[in-house]
Amino acid sequence: MRLAIAVPGESGARLAAEAVRHGHSLEYEGPGGAVLSEVLRGAGSDPAVQVVVVSAAPEHLTRGLLDECDETGVRLIAAVSTDAERRHARGLGLFETVSVDATWSAIEESFVVSAGIGSPTQESTRGTASTVIAVWGPAGAPGRTTLAVAIATEIAAAGYSVALGDVDTHSASIAPTLGLLDEAPGFAAACRLAGADSLTQSELERIGQRYHGAGSSFWVLTGIGQPRRWPELSAQRVTATIAACRDWVDFTVLDTASSLENDEEISSDLFAPRRNAATIAALRAADRVIAVGSADPIGLARFLRAHGDLVQLRDNDVPTTVINKLRATAIGSGPGTQVLQTLARFGGIDDAELVPYDRQAMDAALLAGATLAEAAPRSPARAAIRQFVHDRLLPVTPPVAARRSRFAPATG
Repeated sequence: MRLAIAVPGESGARLAAEAVRHGHSLEYEGPGGAVLSEVLRGAGSDPAVQVVVVSAAPEHLTRGLLDECDETGVRLIAAVSTDAERRHARGLGLFETVSVDATWSAIEESFVVSAGIGSPTQESTRGTASTVIAVWGPAGAPGRTTLAVAIATEIAAAGYSVALGDVDTHSASIAPTLGLLDEAPGFAAACRLAGADSLTQSELERIGQRYHGAGSSFWVLTGIGQPRRWPELSAQRVTATIAACRDWVDFTVLDTASSLENDEEISSDLFAPRRNAATIAALRAADRVIAVGSADPIGLARFLRAHGDLVQLRDNDVPTTVINKLRATAIGSGPGTQVLQTLARFGGIDDAELVPYDRQAMDAALLAGATLAEAAPRSPARAAIRQFVHDRLLPVTPPVAARRSRFAPATG
């Protein structure tokens, strides 16, 4: 493949070196602007380059460059280092973006994504209502946090801006999972600001932490490190915080607690804060709810008992079911078939997604304080979650609907 790299500084030099090591032909390396435009104008009917990777900074990524790439049939991918640069790219109509810190393998993967597999369209991102996804599961550690982190990672890798929020008032765990500090819990801080009607995008970026991974990065609003702080996450504050996140990012992924109990009936003070109000508010405010269960006899029993309560809480809106930790040692031979038959027979659930149990990969991610995609990119669990995200959660892009996807994948 013939490439042009227009990313300044050490990042550009690294990308150029990795591209050459991967067997690509580097036709140009340097700044954007007039020199790069000259390379594109000289392309003619036989393009000198097939793909341009350019810094998303406004001085490098311009409307003129996009137009020139359109005219010559050259794929343009923006390397972003901040959300402001990502918004700049999308403001120009360019949705093919990667992190400037991404590995070259991740950038090559974006070529496939931009060709139509889950690539964002102008109608499906900013300027329209963003999507809120809540991840819930019953007691017993079915993998709520693991799935929430993995979903946020895969959505961010597809080029969307993402915020991952920890709404668990019983055992918040996103911060330690990703190796982040939780001394000042971001979601609680957002709730306090929302309660004072002071939660703005700049405040969200101030209190949020940015997780930078290989091939994707996203915002994280960490949870409360001390469970006794749960009164800070009242239903009204949580709802207001989620509404603010809709104006901040394309997707908000919420990790919730397991309990759906509403203790108002046994309390004499109907206006007192509720321990489970944060979870209930998040589940009610979410556009999509992912209900995760564990693929073992106890886990399935717990899931089926609580599933009806979740459906009732959502006014009979049936959630998307994901059964995690699928393995024959806990469920018997043909575990997938057995799980699906059990869900259909006892819960009327006939479209569940199954995630195989990869204990080694999960342990590696926890040990490194990293995402599953970074610690074990070839893990079958990661592959199943990635496929689920692209098939069930991301917008479906028509073959030629995206601004730039009308160009066929470059080969060379």
